[in-house]
Amino acid sequence: MTTLTLVGGGAVRVPAVPGRRRRAPLHLTRRGRLVLVVLALLVVVAGSLVATRAAAEGPSSGIEVQRYVVSPGDTLWGIATGVARPGEDLRDVVQRIEVLNSMTSASVIAGQEILLPVAG
Repeated sequence: MTTLTLVGGGAVRVPAVPGRRRRAPLHLTRRGRLVLVVLALLVVVAGSLVATRAAAEGPSSGIEVQRYVVSPGDTLWGIATGVARPGEDLRDVVQRIEVLNSMTSASVIAGQEILLPVAG
């Protein structure tokens, strides 16, 4: 049976158990502190390298456009033929015109004003 002793302030003193040693508090050695400092520096360097790669690029150069009013009988494919450079795929030109004008399809209406990329 273990006897507990009350000490002032409500604390309890527990007697030492025979054959058991008290553990010493944990202390970092000089080598341990050095390892921690090196690890902290590596984390800081790695963080700064990642942060510099995450920088955004500047704005891209604009695209030169011209306004075009759709005539009766015009199709987007026919308009793209007049805008395309020699050897350029018409599907790419049509898609570029659709994106430039936020179109959901390749259909156009007479009198509609659209933007066309200037061939250059």
